[in-house]
Amino acid sequence: MSWSVRLGGFLLAAALLLAGHPALAEKRVALVIGNSAYQNVPQLTNPANDGAVMTQTFKNAGFDVVDYRRDLTARETRRALRDFADAARDADIAVVYYAGHGMEVEGSNYLIPIDARLERDTDVYDETLSLDRILVAVEPAKKLRLVILDACRDNPFTRNMQRTVATRSLGRGLAKVEPTSPNTLIAYSAKAGSTAQDGDGRNSPFTLALSRHIATPGLDVRKAFGFVRDEVLKSTSNRQEPFVYGSLGGEDVPLVPGVPRVVTQMPVAPVPSPQADIRRDYELAMQVGNKGALNAFLAQYPDGFYASLAKLQLEKLTAEENRAAAAEKARVTEAERARLAAEGARKDTLAKAEAEAKAAEQARLAAEKANQLAQQQAAEAEKKRQEQPLAAADNPRAATSPAAAPPQGPQVASLTPASQPADLTKSVQLELRRVGCLTEEADGDWGSASRRSLSQFNRYAGTKLDTQSASADALEAIKLKQARVCPLVCQHGFKSDGDRCTRIVCAEGSFVNDDNECEKRREKKPVAKRGQDDEDMPSRRRARAAPEPGMPMSAPGVGGGVGIGVGGGGLGVGIGAAPGYAKPQTQATRPSKSSGQIYCDAYLCRAVRPGCRLEYRGGGGPANNASVEVCN
Repeated sequence: MSWSVRLGGFLLAAALLLAGHPALAEKRVALVIGNSAYQNVPQLTNPANDGAVMTQTFKNAGFDVVDYRRDLTARETRRALRDFADAARDADIAVVYYAGHGMEVEGSNYLIPIDARLERDTDVYDETLSLDRILVAVEPAKKLRLVILDACRDNPFTRNMQRTVATRSLGRGLAKVEPTSPNTLIAYSAKAGSTAQDGDGRNSPFTLALSRHIATPGLDVRKAFGFVRDEVLKSTSNRQEPFVYGSLGGEDVPLVPGVPRVVTQMPVAPVPSPQADIRRDYELAMQVGNKGALNAFLAQYPDGFYASLAKLQLEKLTAEENRAAAAEKARVTEAERARLAAEGARKDTLAKAEAEAKAAEQARLAAEKANQLAQQQAAEAEKKRQEQPLAAADNPRAATSPAAAPPQGPQVASLTPASQPADLTKSVQLELRRVGCLTEEADGDWGSASRRSLSQFNRYAGTKLDTQSASADALEAIKLKQARVCPLVCQHGFKSDGDRCTRIVCAEGSFVNDDNECEKRREKKPVAKRGQDDEDMPSRRRARAAPEPGMPMSAPGVGGGVGIGVGGGGLGVGIGAAPGYAKPQTQATRPSKSSGQIYCDAYLCRAVRPGCRLEYRGGGGPANNASVEVCN
């Protein structure tokens, strides 16, 4: 071969190399901010160190501009963003990395400079910078606008912050955000509504993982963040999950261009796949994007890899509909409550409206959470499908076939491997623990607890896996779920807080009732005692023991006697008491129809007999009666 031929071949290869890889001429700029020395709250250790690590990472990646700013006040932060916006005007890729404190107020996110005081909730609008201001700084970039926030720490400002409006919400971590500009990604160190950990070393777990993967040559930025997520979940025992919001197009967007390869062999015609029609129909149903198209696909293909993906997409659409309906109901009930309150409605009517509004708001939050979970699961499943080679996705068993295996390169895991590993049972148990369906330890023994946990997974995931033994199909189906599937069940007196149960602490004077809610203790009412009722019993007993007027009284030691005296003036009768012992009478008796007259003769005196009367006949004297007893 002549020298001219060799030179011509070299020049042709170089031309193909440069023409096939225009990313080498892209301009990339980065702004790094690390706030540690806060003036009004305890200082942070890691943000300054994290900023230094990311600065070196971007410099090693060959960025044209890397501007590192440390411990910025509000004024200095605004100036840094203004200068960076000028640098990003002719850039293809613009990146802002921020480490420090951030907070969420009324659904909006704010980054906190080191000189912020934040004594009231309204101070946030004056002393901090909104996330929208950061997005404005990266807006001029043409190909990729990337904002990375390691600012989901537990915020000390909210503990002493005064609320000017009782209904203004201050959330944990940062709120979910949906970028409106195309080709924009916003990465959180922890997903919306949760906090991140600083770790035990000089750098946070998120920044350590980010520095390892974000600048990998030729690696798409979305896949790089996927590797960061996996590493952070592993290092924090699943307590912290990074999250990325926004979307890009179908082409790979690496921060660092990869080394191009020149293909020398002739193209080989693809081997027809037995499931090519199923894949084509699935992609067509996804393009239509409604429940009718997905249901039609499932009616045609009820089982298989693409059927599982279609079911996840259906769950996603259903969750979105439920979220919209719950949000509308919450809005209507709140408007009705506000109207009744403004019109001065009755107390019971207003209380009922407030209860309905509260229930609607709780239903809205639950629907929002379920929708977020369904969206995440569907996105992860679709991402895995796109990452798999078409042959492996169309024919899951092709990757395990010896004839189809390539002589070199990594093996692609199939959904149904031909041989089961020795620790398959333990792997299934570990996955069941990850999705919250198994509470016991993964011991490799498929007992009643494991069967019950897989049955729970079938119930909440909508699958029909065989629970009698661990299988590769069960393992792959559980791996498709990226978040908790089985609900967290807490004992009485505890409530769910993320992936763990925390004790319910009630205010003083309250207790946890049977509904696991705090209830105010009722004051005890005074109860009459038996001794109080009987305090005046002796007087009442004496009153009952006293004889009625006109009734004869008999008591021990009292006897009766009659004395008669005769004098010149007539006859006299006297009655006197004499000592003696008489039996007490329990009931007094009276002569019936007695006239009350007494007849006396020479011998004795007695009461006039019933039906008789005394008549005066005159006379009188010794042994002579002046009155005669006359009986009819």
